[in-house]
Amino acid sequence: MTGPPIKHELRSPELVVRNLSKRFGAIVALDDVSLEVNRGQVLALLGDNGAGKSTLIKCISGVHQLDSGIIELGGQPVHIRSPADARRLGIETVYQDLALFDNLGPSANFYAGRELAGPPWLPRGMRLLRGREMNETTRRLLDQLRVRLPSFDALIGLMSGGQRQAIAVARATAFATRVVILDEPTAALGVRETKQVLELIVQLRNQDSAVILITHNLDHVIEIADRAVVMRRGRNAGETKPKPENRQEIVSMIVGA
Repeated sequence: MTGPPIKHELRSPELVVRNLSKRFGAIVALDDVSLEVNRGQVLALLGDNGAGKSTLIKCISGVHQLDSGIIELGGQPVHIRSPADARRLGIETVYQDLALFDNLGPSANFYAGRELAGPPWLPRGMRLLRGREMNETTRRLLDQLRVRLPSFDALIGLMSGGQRQAIAVARATAFATRVVILDEPTAALGVRETKQVLELIVQLRNQDSAVILITHNLDHVIEIADRAVVMRRGRNAGETKPKPENRQEIVSMIVGA
């Protein structure tokens, strides 16, 4: 990675989760879970399979309804009942499947379901797409995040895994005014593409985004994360500042040693 990642001083949390619980019938998926993340910070969310990480981010992003607990944004309690609510509040999530349209280019994928069109007094189905504006905004953001593509008009299906991941992350950044959540963003990527995605995450942090990173790769956590929260069996298992010297401590929290 080019240069050391910038570590930011602590500030008022952008996202706070307090005492969140979630059940699916008799199964307790989350039990009194709390975390917080600041702007200009990467928070690594760690844990073995079944630890509750995915359920937690799905509660934050509106896929699941929490049974109890509080979610705050910018110090204010919010009620997130759907993914649309989360997006309106400025929370964007990139899942492992990326949810991209292979037969469309970057701009069309950026604005899928959120197309810019006008004039506003016409019924939505009769408005004209503002294609040039969408293309210019997409191109500007990709340049800002240093995303390099074979061609701006290339179809997503013809791009490499790293380029597709970069498009998904950049799309989230375009609409996330508060929090970006990344679920295993380097899974199934090669070494060079993984490096590009990690550099993109550092760019997000340096642009003052609050980033939650779910990953199993401790090397990546130590390299770019400011803090790490470990979950085990649906509960908080610990929190630390990732450093090479406390790697074994993190592993112990994950496995419950």
